[in-house]
Amino acid sequence: MYSIIDIETTGGSYLRDKITEIAVINHDGTEVTGQFSTLINPEREIPSYITRMTGISNGMVADAPVFFEVARKIVELTENRIFVAHNVSFDFGFVREEFRQLGYSYQREKLCTVKLSRRIIPGHRSYSLGKLCRALDISIENRHRAMGDALATARLFEKLLNNGYTGIP
Repeated sequence: MYSIIDIETTGGSYLRDKITEIAVINHDGTEVTGQFSTLINPEREIPSYITRMTGISNGMVADAPVFFEVARKIVELTENRIFVAHNVSFDFGFVREEFRQLGYSYQREKLCTVKLSRRIIPGHRSYSLGKLCRALDISIENRHRAMGDALATARLFEKLLNNGYTGIP
């Protein structure tokens, strides 16, 4: 059982920046079994370069829930599941830090589709999500938005499962 997760943030450091959007796609190893996505009010300004990249503006998150309002849902969705992400240390680091700031220790087994891709389908010049998906003919709609990237990661994960990954991290 897996939770494929993607986030958008105000920047690149989980110690300094905050989540602006999260998507969780639950997968049973064969197919998608559920999904959840929401904008999150980061309670700080979103830098203009981030808005240009993601399309997420301060106005869009002004009335969005803050992280603690969706924290329980995230715990429930990911409970007893492996946390899967493309560059898992980035996404997990932000989610874990948000929970730490709430006084909660968020622990999940992790699986990185970048590392898994390098092992199962070696020889690509780049293992970035965009370039890998292009090379594998996986379409990405709404690039740099949490659900768009999470759905692409889920399709990539399914290809990895069909190419020899046994489901054991």
